[in-house]
Amino acid sequence: IAERHLSAEAKQQIEALLPLESLAEASTYPDDMKSNPSEFWQKTASPWHYVTVPEDKHYHEVKAPEEGDAVTALNQFRATLEDSKASKADKQLALRFIVHIIGDLHQPLHAGNGTDRGGNDVKVRFFWQDSNLHRVWDSQMIGQKELSYTEWTDWLDKKITAQDIETWHSTDPEVWITESTKIRDTIYPEDANRMAYDYLYDHIPTAKRRLQQAGIRIAHYLNEVFAK
Repeated sequence: IAERHLSAEAKQQIEALLPLESLAEASTYPDDMKSNPSEFWQKTASPWHYVTVPEDKHYHEVKAPEEGDAVTALNQFRATLEDSKASKADKQLALRFIVHIIGDLHQPLHAGNGTDRGGNDVKVRFFWQDSNLHRVWDSQMIGQKELSYTEWTDWLDKKITAQDIETWHSTDPEVWITESTKIRDTIYPEDANRMAYDYLYDHIPTAKRRLQQAGIRIAHYLNEVFAK
């Protein structure tokens, strides 16, 4: 979705940085590298996929941990992209992480409450298979539709209106996080052993909207960065 809403200038500079990589491919790189045994991927980069915001708190009221979080990493990577002296390799990594982090912050459980590792500790049965709440929101609800990612993109992008784009223009991470925490507190199932069609019916519209918002905001964010 983001790729379809980039400015010509942003698109040109992104293609110069990642000539053989789509934004979709770039976005998964930080997760793909989680299996890399280096200290950077196992320790340094690990906290950059999420923020922790306890119930009834806002992100600005919570001090980022010493090791950083998704927002501190996003700010650092933006500075790298805007630094004319940064190396191409550093800018490539920054671009991949920026796309990934903005996507993560639109998944409600990447703004965790600090009690259950962003829903990873919430064991559920989703369509009669053992799972956890985080995985359901990361991939399984979307996977249940059995559409390709291209089909998902076409479907979701066609439903985005000019008014949506205007409403969703914010490039402030705290806005995205506040939205996610409000959603987060409504998605814990009443019966964790019976999550199927009813749960999907109740929550797939929200998941779709978050995908649309993330796509539009990734584009807006990169358009801002590459306009400078």
